[in-house]
Formats: sequence, structure tokens, C-alpha cells
Amino acid sequence: MMLEPVATLLLSMLSIPGMALIAGALAVPLLPTSARNAFMLALIAFSGWTVWQIAPDASLTARLAGIELTLLRVEAITKPFALVFHIAAALNVIYSMHEKARLTATAGLAYAGAAIAALFAGDFLTLFIYWELTTFASVFLVLAGNTPRATRAAMRYLLMQVASGVILLAGAVLLWRSGAGFAITALDATTPAGFCILLALGIKAGFPLLGGWLQDAYPEASPAGSVMLSAFTTKLAIYMLVICFAGFKPLIYIGLAMAIISLFAAMIENNLRRVLAIALVNQLGIMVVGIGIGSELAINGVTAHAFASVLYKGLLFMSMGAVFFRTGTDRADALGGLARHMPWTAGFCLIGALSIASMPLFSGFTTKALTLGAVAKQGELWVWLGLLFASVGVVLHTALRLPYAAFFATNPKIKAEEAPLNMRVAMGLAAGGCLVIGLYPSALYALLPYAVSYKVWDVGHVLGEVQLLVFVALIFALMVRRGLYPLSGADMVIYTDWIGRYALPRLIIGIGAPLMRLWNGAKDGFVALVLRLLRTGEEASRATGLASGVASTGAAAGIFLALFALILLIRIVI
Repeated sequence: MMLEPVATLLLSMLSIPGMALIAGALAVPLLPTSARNAFMLALIAFSGWTVWQIAPDASLTARLAGIELTLLRVEAITKPFALVFHIAAALNVIYSMHEKARLTATAGLAYAGAAIAALFAGDFLTLFIYWELTTFASVFLVLAGNTPRATRAAMRYLLMQVASGVILLAGAVLLWRSGAGFAITALDATTPAGFCILLALGIKAGFPLLGGWLQDAYPEASPAGSVMLSAFTTKLAIYMLVICFAGFKPLIYIGLAMAIISLFAAMIENNLRRVLAIALVNQLGIMVVGIGIGSELAINGVTAHAFASVLYKGLLFMSMGAVFFRTGTDRADALGGLARHMPWTAGFCLIGALSIASMPLFSGFTTKALTLGAVAKQGELWVWLGLLFASVGVVLHTALRLPYAAFFATNPKIKAEEAPLNMRVAMGLAAGGCLVIGLYPSALYALLPYAVSYKVWDVGHVLGEVQLLVFVALIFALMVRRGLYPLSGADMVIYTDWIGRYALPRLIIGIGAPLMRLWNGAKDGFVALVLRLLRTGEEASRATGLASGVASTGAAAGIFLALFALILLIRIVI
């Protein structure tokens, strides 16, 4: 009789968006390549359909060990995040159709499914399960880089992601012990529970000093793996920050630091996929600023910008992945002139670059404008100026430098074939999404949690953005012509992970080595003293006859009295 409720619960769980992808991932390794791709796309289509059909008040609960879990809950911002996650999952399948690696396909599908299901979690225990599943599925995408550096990066990535999960669980337990339960709701970040959860989300979102794993791991993954990684983990963290900490003012300055600090590392980085990973932190910073503002316009801006960012950042990662796939390198100093060999890839890359640059008629313009408008309406002038400076930086190091270094800089020696058809199809679909959002933003605005009344197409706003971009482009051209802008930079720039990867280990070694020498010296001295006492005792026993059992009565009485005195002393002290 107990089987019926269990079976009903399992069937209900399969109706949760993303669960079909997690369950279907188990069958992926058993299928031939042609059937595998069709199977994964069908699962994604089914899961996406459930998102489109889901009711705003839908819910699903279950009890485990006396604790009520909310397996399904829909928030106002859930649907746009869930839909773009499904779009990204489908694009990833198409982009990687040429690959034969079953493990990567399996991990990628489970990773996408866990991220989608996490959006609908209504309690922190359910979220923790999906949180950890995204970690263990995605680490295989980093390992798919199949190099020693990829292996080391994967281990650091796993360490940081597991730490995030443990801290999240600690925060959930503290929340429960305070009597608030495990429900996901708005939190006070100044409480121990709230701080732990904010810290866990901050690791995933790439907060300063916590986000080095992102620029460390993403470029080391396979080309398809980098695209998959860019879509889910950080956007899931942004989603949870909106749910739990919207309006928390310190996030304004944390996000501003993310947006600005990343500029300097990206401008001198030589690895172009790492440039994109660092630029991703810049875009996340803009979203975190919007979360800190917390107004309806700001939350609309965060949601819209996250949606558009998944597409145009994915497109840029796809184009650089295609370059890496055909040339075997993503170093700026080894590339250039690929536009004549890979014209389709170059064109798609330019669309992604214009989108991240917020050029009018492209997606970034119609989505980032909402967040900047919210900052301006809040009266945060210095924050607005800081975001404007950050926008100029991302135009320089990503929108201009990246396509120029890869496709238009002079390099007569390089030759390459155009990207495979499936890669071009995926890039074309992503580019189409960037154009649709840029030309017809009302379709995206209709999905946002609040009504949009902000006038994006204000003449002054459009002209100001165009003037800014033209000015920056002219400065870039002049600097490149005069050799003042480094198209190729350092082999590897140590970002905010410098403390954890270099400074802290050396500090621990510097402090620990003398202490260990002192400890070893004291330990060796103590052992030598004990051995010397034992030898002295053994010689004394021989001299008094104790060892042979012929000791005098006086010697035995003396030993007894000494032991008795020692026992009394110990008792008095204790």
C-alpha cells in the first residue's frame, strides 16, 4: 500500500522542470551518438514546455524525517531564468554534436537539469541537493579539457564549489535552529544564518576574493564545456541573491567592485577564453549592483540582463571555442587574421561583441539600460559613474580587443577551417536571440516580474550610447595603431584568487615551517629525555638489585613512600 504514494511522488517530481534532464542523463551513455543528441533535445523541449505551462501558484511538497520539503515553488522571476536555462541547454547540445564524448554529454545534461530544478526549490535543503549536483556534474566539464592544467583547475574548482555547498548547508541549519525553518525567503544578511547563505551565494556569483575559481576553471575546460559552464552556475547564484537579498545595500558596492576590478586583469590577459571568463565577472557585477538597489526597475534589469547575458556570453564563448577547436590555441599572440578563414564565426563573434558593448539594436542595450536607469533613479551618482567606467572597460577588452585579436589582427601564417556546421548553427541561433532582444525587447519585457515603463529608446540615451561607443572605438584604433594597447599580454594573470593560491599558502609555509622545526626539536628532545631517564632507571635498578628481585627492604620501602607522596601531590593539585 505504501508503493502508491511513493510512485505518485516520483511521477510528480518528474513534472518539476529540470528533473527529466537529470533522470534522462542516466540513459545518455547507453545511446548511440545520433540518437543521443535527439534524445537530449527532446528532453529539453519537454522540460521547457513544463516551464511554459506551469501555473504561477504551483507547488509540490514532501516530508522527510519529519521535515517538510518544498520541491516546487514558482517566484515572479523564475520563468525567465528557467526559459533561458533551457535555451542555453539546447544550444549546448547543438554546439557539441560533433563531439563523441559520452561523459561530457551526460555531465552537461545533468548539470543543466540540476540548475533548472534548483530555480524551483522552495527550501534550502532541496536547494542544497541541486547545488551539489551542479558542482559534481560541472567538474567533469572542466576535466574534459584533458590537460594537467585542466585537472588542477578542476580540483580547485571542486574545492570552492563544495565549500559553497557546505556553507549553504550551515546557513540553512542555523536558520532552522533560529525557528525560521528551511524555507527560501528574504533574509537578513547581518544574522549568522543570513551571512553564511550570502557567503555561499557570493562564492558562486564570483564576489571579490571569492571568484578566482571562475577565471581559473572556465578557460581550461573543453570548448563545449566552457560554453556550458558560462550559462548556469553564476546565473543560479544571481537568481538566489534576488530571492534572498534584494535591497541589501552593501551588494551595490560589492557589485561595483566586481565590475571594475575585473577590467584591469582582462586588459592584460593573453588567453582569450580567460578574458571572457573575467568579463563574465564584470557582467555579474552589474547584476549584483541591481540586486543591491532592489527596486522593481532594478530587479527587472537584473532579470533581463541575466537572460541576455546567457545568450551573448554563450555566443562569445562559442566563437572562441570554435577558434580553439580549429587552431588548437586561444592565445591572443598566436591568433589573428582568422576572418578570412572563419567568416561565419567572425560575424557571430561580432554580434556577441556588439551585444556586450550595449550597442543600440543589440541585446545588451535593451537590458543593461534598465539597471543603469534604476541606479540613476536611486540617486547613486558615483555608482552610476562607476558602472559607466566599467562599461567602457568591457568595450575595450572584450567587444573590441577580443574579435580584433582573433579575427582581424595581421597574422599571415595562420590557417584554419571554418567551424563545423553544428557549431555555426548554435552560434547562429544565439546571435539571432541577441538581435531579437535588441530589436524587439517587448517580448522579453513581457516575461519580467514587474511591468516595464522605462523608456529604453529615449533619443538622448541612444545618442549618448552611440557617441560613447564610437569614441571608445576611435581611442582603441589609435592606441592599436601606435602600439600602445597590448593585444597580447601576460601568459596568465592572477586575479582575485592570488590570496588563496599564492599569498596564503606562502604565508602558512612561512609561519608553519619555523613552528614545525621548533615542534620537532622539542619532540626529539622530549623523546631523548625519556629514553635517558629510562636508561638511568634501568642502571639504578641493577645497582640496587631491583631488576633481579633481591632488593633490600629499605629500598622497597623508599620506592613505596615516593609513589605514595606523588599520589598525594596529584590529588592536592587536582
